[in-house]
Amino acid sequence: MNDNKDTLYLLRECSAGIRMAVASIDDVLPYLEEGELTQVLKESKTEHKDLEKDIDDTLHKLNCEGKEPNIMAKGMSKIKANAEMAFKPTATQAASLITDGCGMGIKSINKYLNQYPAASNEVKHLATRISELEENLEDKMRPFL
Repeated sequence: MNDNKDTLYLLRECSAGIRMAVASIDDVLPYLEEGELTQVLKESKTEHKDLEKDIDDTLHKLNCEGKEPNIMAKGMSKIKANAEMAFKPTATQAASLITDGCGMGIKSINKYLNQYPAASNEVKHLATRISELEENLEDKMRPFL
């Protein structure tokens, strides 16, 4: 695999993005009762963790460290989820928060795909998988809004 700077930068952004997505799901799950939404989120979390493993494996192959999500973005997301879910712990509210997160994730990962055009095809594929995973989860949230 090509280990140019674009490849490493995009891969690290993929690492941060997938970790942020898992954290966001984890932020809302404790507020939900068992049901269809909880099941959808748990399944999506598993898919996200599987992709995180693929990203981590690729990082390892390149002898590169993963990247944690921006501490301010992660903190603000957690505060927002906790505040909104504590105030109004409904499936609709959880679906709204997850949908917002998916939109931000899609926007971010596509920004990085455009910012690092010389990245390897393997890493571009990982980034595209993140975007597709977020689009899929966003679609699955619509019945709960």
